[in-house]
Amino acid sequence: MEPKPTRDIEKDYPLVQFVEKLRRLADALESGQRFEIKIAGERISVPVRATYNIEHERGEKEEEVEFQIKWSI
Repeated sequence: MEPKPTRDIEKDYPLVQFVEKLRRLADALESGQRFEIKIAGERISVPVRATYNIEHERGEKEEEVEFQIKWSI
């Protein structure tokens, strides 16, 4: 199997779509199932073994909270 190309995409969503994606993620986590999401045209399948963390960054002009999901390929 050929490795996938590297990718670094940040995509904005309207609030309603963002909430729907978070709700689907929470449902998958609670039921112990794989989470699937389509981001900028590519379907991503997040395995159950993934790790989850929340990151907070603060700069001089803005703050950011990131909900991160990571797993080994």
